[in-house]
Amino acid sequence: MAHPDITSPEVSNDVPRPEYPRPSFVREDWLNLNGAWQFAFDPGDSGLERGLVHQELDGRILVPFCPESELSGIGDTDFHPAVWYRRTVRIPAGWAGRRVLLHFGAVDHDATVWADGREVARHSGGFTSFTADLGVVAGAAGGDAEVVIVVRARDARHGPQARGKQATDYANSDCHYTRTTGIWQTVWAEPVPEVHLRRPRITPDLASGAFHLELPLSANRPGHRLTARVSDADGRTVAEASVRADLDLAPRMVLALPEDRRRPWSPEDPHLYRVRIELLDGAGEAVDRAECTAGLRSVAIDGKRLLLNGRPVFQRLVLDQGWYPDGLMTAPDDAALVRDIELSLAAGFNGARLHQKVFEERFLHHADRLGYLVWGEFGDWGASTGRTTGDNQQPTAGFIAQWLEAVERDYSHPSIVGWCPLNETHQELHDRQTVLDDVTRGMFLATKAADTSRPVLDASGYSHRVAETDVYDSHSYEQDPEAFRRQMAGLDKDDPYLNPDNRGNPGRKDTDGVWSLPYRGQPYFCSEFGGIWWNPEEANEAAGDDREVSWGYGQRPRTEEEFQTRFAGLTGALLDDPLMFGYCYTQLTDVFQEQNGVYRFDRSRKLDVERLRAAQQRPAAFERPAGCERPAGEEGR
Repeated sequence: MAHPDITSPEVSNDVPRPEYPRPSFVREDWLNLNGAWQFAFDPGDSGLERGLVHQELDGRILVPFCPESELSGIGDTDFHPAVWYRRTVRIPAGWAGRRVLLHFGAVDHDATVWADGREVARHSGGFTSFTADLGVVAGAAGGDAEVVIVVRARDARHGPQARGKQATDYANSDCHYTRTTGIWQTVWAEPVPEVHLRRPRITPDLASGAFHLELPLSANRPGHRLTARVSDADGRTVAEASVRADLDLAPRMVLALPEDRRRPWSPEDPHLYRVRIELLDGAGEAVDRAECTAGLRSVAIDGKRLLLNGRPVFQRLVLDQGWYPDGLMTAPDDAALVRDIELSLAAGFNGARLHQKVFEERFLHHADRLGYLVWGEFGDWGASTGRTTGDNQQPTAGFIAQWLEAVERDYSHPSIVGWCPLNETHQELHDRQTVLDDVTRGMFLATKAADTSRPVLDASGYSHRVAETDVYDSHSYEQDPEAFRRQMAGLDKDDPYLNPDNRGNPGRKDTDGVWSLPYRGQPYFCSEFGGIWWNPEEANEAAGDDREVSWGYGQRPRTEEEFQTRFAGLTGALLDDPLMFGYCYTQLTDVFQEQNGVYRFDRSRKLDVERLRAAQQRPAAFERPAGCERPAGEEGR
């Protein structure tokens, strides 16, 4: 069976991003469709009327890189209401008799796909994957077949739309960056039988030492069965199970591991099991097969404690936005994804908030195997209407649908330890229900219905509008460590800092009202802080305070020593609080004009990361055994 890092022999070294794009659910046969495609801008969105579905296109683009990026070969950063792609795809003769599925990792924002002039798929949402079923594609006389694929992507400048950090002004500004339009993740095809496996859900059950498998099928046939076999790192089988596949649309089974073969997944030991799944016909022949990875771990809540595998693990997270100078939201190669995790670990972090972007699945695969804790987040920015603070954000129903697609895709990754549908929604609470109230609750409940195994944070930082949210948090960019320590105190009295807090402290500039429902004793962390503005080349330049050129939070340190002292003080304030389960430091890398990363935008060093690691690696009060906590602030003094 293929390894999850499989690269098809049909993929040459000239094809960008040639690696297998879905490593959590691997089939042997597949075809990478990255590379040169025909391309055309459609500034008037009139291409359908002009017959572009049936015409050759004059331009060229290198997929999967968006036209705004340098790596695409175009690099046009203007607004593009619509763009078109065209490619003739050669379907191998060996796929004859099987259905061909055409997969898109992500297309921003609304996509329509045609095959030989026939519409085969529509999808809305720039961050999530979708599939077009091309049916059985047969070649003449048993040879290879050809099918012409045409894709139109629409990307509106105005109106509520989940954009993440993409700028709606022409130029980059503040924390908004160059836009991504059209295809920006791998396009690929695979053959499947008429009755085939769909992506399974694998739920670890550490308490009983088992994996629960939910195995959706395209259809049910009399006599069909499903078998699953779990093997550990050395390839030895540790559990097997079988179940009828002709009764339930999504058969379920439990794979119980012997006690002596149970190895929990953790940051210290990110052990992954292999799960081989086969769909058998009435004669016992394999109709379809796939291989998955699974990690045996648990996430639990005990009062204010968030536990991993039944123990408190302090989450030293970093904000990772996943942008690259040459590829924008698309990593230039797979090694860049691994490198970002390794850079984070080197600086002393053990995980990340994947911020305002649904990361490609290969990043999560690497997080799984490297023991990197992840909070999955939606790129929800783009719902602000500019109206009054009472109704200034109006996310659409599409936000819920697209977020559910992300949760479903990423459900089985053990590295994901929490979900965060929304970020920094800011709207005053009052006595009328708003669209933001409805969508926030809808996204929270949808996430809880889709996944009962992980905690859900209703909205990171600002408008906590769901009283029963599993986790509560705040964002603070206070730069003075002692003031920050005082600000973050209060968890022991159930009175933590809120944004803006309900104790009457000043709110943000656009409102002095209350944004969040009261804190109810949930596990709490400061999920954005720091963001220290640091560019060593400009540290002593008086003109360097021009925030349109570069910016970070607070007064720029004048020396690296000042930076390191501030970093240690800010992180220490949170490490010392026995009720704080973690933090998220802003941020891993600079991003364009936002120069507050611990690495440069090109991932090169700009400071002594060993000192950052040393500051973070001292014991956290949260991880001490119950009854051994020191008062907040006593550690290290």
